[in-house]
Amino acid sequence: MKILLQIAVIFLLCMIGDALSALLPFTLPGSIISMVLLFLLLLTGLMKVHHIETKAAFLQQNMAFFFIPASVAIMDNLPLLKSILLPFLVICTVSTLLTFAATAVVTALTIRLMHFFSKSPELQHE
Repeated sequence: MKILLQIAVIFLLCMIGDALSALLPFTLPGSIISMVLLFLLLLTGLMKVHHIETKAAFLQQNMAFFFIPASVAIMDNLPLLKSILLPFLVICTVSTLLTFAATAVVTALTIRLMHFFSKSPELQHE
């Protein structure tokens, strides 16, 4: 029953995100809105991590399955991509490297901030 409730919460957030996306005067994917809503709910404490922990862990462990449709679509459109294959591969490679670099910088910054705040005298008395 716990997993069904967690699935219901995640699907409800997805439906709300899609509905808000349809109402907006500009294009913003419902999945992005749903993730922002989930973040805000977790940040404000209206939703606790244990409300979605089991389902989120399952989705995280099986994340590779979500890339199958996109990969099949790319293979299906390979004849169209042949004329621009080199620029496409360059763009994919550069964007991947930039994503790795941005992730490394943000992770390093987060670790430094966590280290700085853990040594802060205001936090020592807690």
